[in-house]
Amino acid sequence: MLHIPILRAGRSYRSLNTVHVPHIKTGEPLVEVSQANSGLIAKDLGDMALHKETLAQHAVAELVALCKDAAHLFTTAALPLDGDIQSPADYIQQVSGTTGLPETLCQQNLAKIQGVMENIDTVLAGLTRGLDLRILDTGWGIQEVLPPVGVLSERALPRQRTLSYVCETDSLGAVLPSNSPGVHSLWVPAVALKVPLVLKPGREEPWTPYRIAQAFIAAGVPPAAFSFYPTDYTGATEILLRCGRAMLFGGSSTVAPWVNNPRIEIHGPGRSKIIIHEGQQTDWEQYLELIVESVAKNGGRSCINASGVWVTAHGRNIAEALAERLGQITPKPLDHPDAGIAAWANPKAAHGISSLIDRHLKEPGATELTTGARVVELDSCTFLRPTVIWCEDAEHPLANTEFPFPFVSVVEVPPAKLVESIGATLIATVITEDTALTREFVATPLIDRLNLGAIPTNQLSWDSPHEGNLFEHLYRQRAFQLR
Repeated sequence: MLHIPILRAGRSYRSLNTVHVPHIKTGEPLVEVSQANSGLIAKDLGDMALHKETLAQHAVAELVALCKDAAHLFTTAALPLDGDIQSPADYIQQVSGTTGLPETLCQQNLAKIQGVMENIDTVLAGLTRGLDLRILDTGWGIQEVLPPVGVLSERALPRQRTLSYVCETDSLGAVLPSNSPGVHSLWVPAVALKVPLVLKPGREEPWTPYRIAQAFIAAGVPPAAFSFYPTDYTGATEILLRCGRAMLFGGSSTVAPWVNNPRIEIHGPGRSKIIIHEGQQTDWEQYLELIVESVAKNGGRSCINASGVWVTAHGRNIAEALAERLGQITPKPLDHPDAGIAAWANPKAAHGISSLIDRHLKEPGATELTTGARVVELDSCTFLRPTVIWCEDAEHPLANTEFPFPFVSVVEVPPAKLVESIGATLIATVITEDTALTREFVATPLIDRLNLGAIPTNQLSWDSPHEGNLFEHLYRQRAFQLR
């Protein structure tokens, strides 16, 4: 049987405590994963300052070049897997086999990660707002800055400014999910920023973080930069408590205890939305495919998938058209080239979510418009079909919720209450020609990433982070004077 070991600063370690992760179709163990206990994690994390010194011996420019080499290896090379070899095709089949994500979507996520690694210089330029990254090698430097917009006179010439940045941690801990491999692109820039990684993978998806680490090591990045700890809740808590900075992925209940901790960057439910103001709704049909892509891309598993369509008119018509269109997306075997819906690694969870939706539908103010069975068994797998809810009541429990499959609520509210009604939103695509309403959306702190115009919520750019800023999470600019 395949085995995935612990990585202790890049060194493989087989634990006596292991977990068998089954194949989603057969139920037979596909991989044995070594488990780290909290004591081992605590002991290892005491040495992170030494590992950071090892990484600091490399210039940022060198690490950027190695990241690009790692991108090629990640997508093309046969990489070590504890005595075995994992090809890219093996990787795709294995990720699909334990997570239920169709192989075609695994391939798309592989390409997404490759894109971030290959374009890491563009990513870093966006995160740092164009900082001369050589400043991170010495801790300070002089950079030319442009004058304020509209300033005229000889003082308007570019001037030089002394800048200093200090890293606030010896490591970046990441408690990771199993929903989609693409999320791992969010921690990749830490390598080029000279911060060692402490990775806790999701139970069903240990493959991607382990393979990324192996690609970096094969490219020449010091192995000490990568610690990989499959572990339980107590081990994950140890990582969050002991790492100077961390990222946490999970549902509302998982992230709630850590929401107000500034050391931890939260990646919880997105509740991303498409918002259409009535001035555009005389021809709302032109946005139907935009909505479908936003809801269903990547199997609807990502926080950047739209879970709500908020409108000021024609809501029922939009919901009915959306239900008809999403109803055409049907479950298929995971190796089918047109598969677009993920199977559930835990069938009980799928039935539980379906039952929860049914219970909420008994409350007034919401109607399901999709037809047919929501839970489908196919090819020994359990699927949840796309679900569309028409909400007449913006306060209904299903009006602003999110599930890890193509689930969307269509909510109609008056224009005057649109901004205040949407609640916390990771990504909002706002379609309106109303300049006053646009100003309100620009001003609201409820939205992390704002798209003005017909842009799918799942369309991201490498140079603009959609949830937090990793550079600002790891580094602090400090006052600095030099005589």
